[in-house]
Amino acid sequence: MTTPLSEEIRALIAADGPMPLSRYMALCLGHPRHGYYMTRDPLGARGDFTTAPEISQMFGELLGLWAVAQWQQMGSPAAFRLVELGPGRGTLMADALRAARLMPDFGAAARIHLVETSPVLRAAQARTLAGAADVAWHDRIEDVPDGPALVLANEFFDALPIDQYVWRSGHWHERRVGLDDEGHLVLGLDPAPSRAAPAFAAHLLPPAEGAVLEHMESGPARALSALLKAQGGAALIIDYGHAGGYGDTFQALEQHRFADPLAAPGAADLTAHVDFSALARIGRAAGLRAFGPLEQGAFLARLGLGPRAERLKRDAPQEIRAGVEAAARRLAGGGAGEMGRLFKVLVLAHPEIGLPPAFDSTEERV
Repeated sequence: MTTPLSEEIRALIAADGPMPLSRYMALCLGHPRHGYYMTRDPLGARGDFTTAPEISQMFGELLGLWAVAQWQQMGSPAAFRLVELGPGRGTLMADALRAARLMPDFGAAARIHLVETSPVLRAAQARTLAGAADVAWHDRIEDVPDGPALVLANEFFDALPIDQYVWRSGHWHERRVGLDDEGHLVLGLDPAPSRAAPAFAAHLLPPAEGAVLEHMESGPARALSALLKAQGGAALIIDYGHAGGYGDTFQALEQHRFADPLAAPGAADLTAHVDFSALARIGRAAGLRAFGPLEQGAFLARLGLGPRAERLKRDAPQEIRAGVEAAARRLAGGGAGEMGRLFKVLVLAHPEIGLPPAFDSTEERV
């Protein structure tokens, strides 16, 4: 399928040669005119994927209660930044704020900041949060004003560009996007060994022939860590991913189905599984404490998903009760199509803050 962006990418490759996978992903997702997130609302049945806040209000409500408890552990500052990275339609923030009304002082202290580059999604967030306190939008984490911060990041890091390297004959070679003889986009390997990749793999076991190493863009994680270390606070990171290792997780989603990531640049969502060990290392290097990753199912159970579901079902019609049960299973279950095991939870926290809610001391990464 030819798209306006595919023509532009072909022209760039023809002029400059094959491009790193990270540049291809950045163009597909964030091109100012043709980028995937710049041109559409990708969520829901008519979009390409569904996130946990869109499945059930319970998800955002529980995260709101987590934020209240974490704010109290921070000493209940009279003013703090409640930040969300990649806030979708604003559903998570709206549900979290509603649950946080149980603690009026929390709502009075919170200054809401959303890090979002998509004009389409910013408009949706403004509609969803129209009844909330003043909301400020930012393009980058670095633009969030100084002050203690609580940061929510649900399915944010999976959309960051990655680079891939393949182990061949004793060397790492970068995977790049190029053109075949007919002008179609294809993946290939840079024939020259990569100088950067050995450092990215230094913490891993020796690779087997053909192993794939993925390296996520680290700028946002470093900016987040610097913010928390300098200003105080904690970040709750939830995403699908793993605790490190080799493997090819680059994928495209279109209309809730896997698609060829090179077929229609700008028309499909491109993601990769998050390496939580890399996020923890970046946080610790900045002087933070890292807790987890904990499976989402266990995390939500500790926050009270079961009792919250039972309360919503109380005195409700049968179809509502069935819907609540189905949503709880999808959020916390471990079966096919369920999120409880695939999705993980990591907390990065300023060293002066104690254990984050729903974690214990054995779950601190050292």
